[in-house]
Amino acid sequence: MKRMMLVLALLAAPTPGVARTESAALSARVQRVEDYLAIERIQVDYAGFFDRRDIDGYVGLFTEDGEWANEAGSHKGRAAIRAMLDGMIGKSPVPNLANYHIVSNPRIELHGDTAKATSRYVFVTRGPEGQPTPVLSGVYHDELVRQGGRWLIKKRFAETVMPTSEEYRRLRQAQQGAGK
Repeated sequence: MKRMMLVLALLAAPTPGVARTESAALSARVQRVEDYLAIERIQVDYAGFFDRRDIDGYVGLFTEDGEWANEAGSHKGRAAIRAMLDGMIGKSPVPNLANYHIVSNPRIELHGDTAKATSRYVFVTRGPEGQPTPVLSGVYHDELVRQGGRWLIKKRFAETVMPTSEEYRRLRQAQQGAGK
């Protein structure tokens, strides 16, 4: 009986190789979750840095040769991205009481030390009576890389899905003119 108990105990005990394999699998899963959360945080921080007028924080989310682009053009490298921000917000007052971003619906695909991600955005400004008014929405398309253990944006393309009312009127007029 004692011998049978010993055999059963040995059979039930995990072998060192199995334990290492399980530990490695768990470590890989934890790393994926940490990577996902770090990239999701970049998506949120991007809007927060802009809204707080923290240009250094915003620019620091990009690689040295990172690129910010939209339908109107592209800005490549941190210096060019900083210049873009200076042109957009300049010496805006802090705290910013004029506008803010809402970021949602993150979708992240991890591929080792690179990733692709999308998120939705809505840009809100003050309306005629001072009320928050959504004026622009779209999708951010990101290519990210891990550098020095930190995730950074290699390229961000801001796709407009619902344009400003001025752009919308212009597009509608163009569509109506083309339909004649």
